Amino acid sequence: MMRQEINFTKKALTNLQPPEGKKRVYVYDHKESGLVMQVMPTGRKTFQFYKWFKKGKIAVRVTIGTFPDWTIEQARKEAQKCKVDMANGINPADKKRKARTEMTFKELFEIYMDRHSRPRKRTWREDLDKFETYLKPLGRKRLSEVKKSHISALHSRIGKAHKVTANRVLALVSSVFGRAIEYGLYEGINPCLGVRKFPEKSRDRFLQASELPRFFKALDEEPNETLKDYIFTSLLTGARRSNVLSMRWNELDLEQSTWKIPRTKTGDSQTVTLSLEAVEILKARKENASSVFVFPGNGKTGHLVEPKTGWKRILERAGIKDLRIHDLRRTLGSWQAITGSSLPIIGKSLNHKNASTTQIYARLNLDPVRESVQKATVAMIQAANRK
Repeated sequence: MMRQEINFTKKALTNLQPPEGKKRVYVYDHKESGLVMQVMPTGRKTFQFYKWFKKGKIAVRVTIGTFPDWTIEQARKEAQKCKVDMANGINPADKKRKARTEMTFKELFEIYMDRHSRPRKRTWREDLDKFETYLKPLGRKRLSEVKKSHISALHSRIGKAHKVTANRVLALVSSVFGRAIEYGLYEGINPCLGVRKFPEKSRDRFLQASELPRFFKALDEEPNETLKDYIFTSLLTGARRSNVLSMRWNELDLEQSTWKIPRTKTGDSQTVTLSLEAVEILKARKENASSVFVFPGNGKTGHLVEPKTGWKRILERAGIKDLRIHDLRRTLGSWQAITGSSLPIIGKSLNHKNASTTQIYARLNLDPVRESVQKATVAMIQAANRK
């Protein structure tokens, strides 16, 4: 039977009729040597690459994809890649077989969670949330298929609405590939290298004096006692959200007014000094406690988790906008600064490892700055003998 060769166009391939009987037929592309269309009796049409390798010793056949799911241009580019591999002494069929057994990003991520995130990170659930929300499409790709262009596009797409989140997702993907290289599971280059993070502005939001009466009133009116006490405790201790949520009774010494957190975000333990008001709230809760957790919940963790709905309800009642639960931690530090506490003391109370983290509180209250400028202005006016 004579070899059938045509110029592949969408119309020409669409018009190809299925063969009669049980045999399939092959039609060759006149423009791109090695590109073949396999037509089955069922009418299924598949792009393939077919060429002799090693000076005619080995026949190589690689399935590219079905038509019209694959366009002609895509199929031609794939055929060209196969020819480049052959020119470099690589059998593209062997390469494809190896790729089929290669680990996917999802499989690598599961190993990362088991070997690194869950055992070492207090925030491991946030890693899972990021995968479910942003990385699922990436999860289907083989590791060698994940390119810098994919990471850059993902980072850019998330960053249109959430620049900080985009940076955190980028850091997570980079960490996953970094661990894969460390574990010997990946021999390529980390695809996150060279993807530039979005600039981040340190957040300085905290509850202002004018907002505090409305905030406390809204909290007093909150019917959910667990939520109300959790938010009050978060504000009065300045502790990190995850630590307050998972607070246990055996960590508290209410007689000594202390809370010993076994492990914080920094990896160290921390002893938190409890104010009289915080102790009063906790003692009241302990009278009716039936759980090992101070703020119990119905979920798998056994304790309260992210109370987004309740938090939104309280802010709406208080008429306050752009306030996050983490801003309660900053609120305590800010009012410490306002009332004259030194930066080392604030850093110690909030368990800051890096002194630069505490520097934000030096600029939150403008009153001392205003007072200084006013004094200098008065001095200049007096020196100039002006009223």
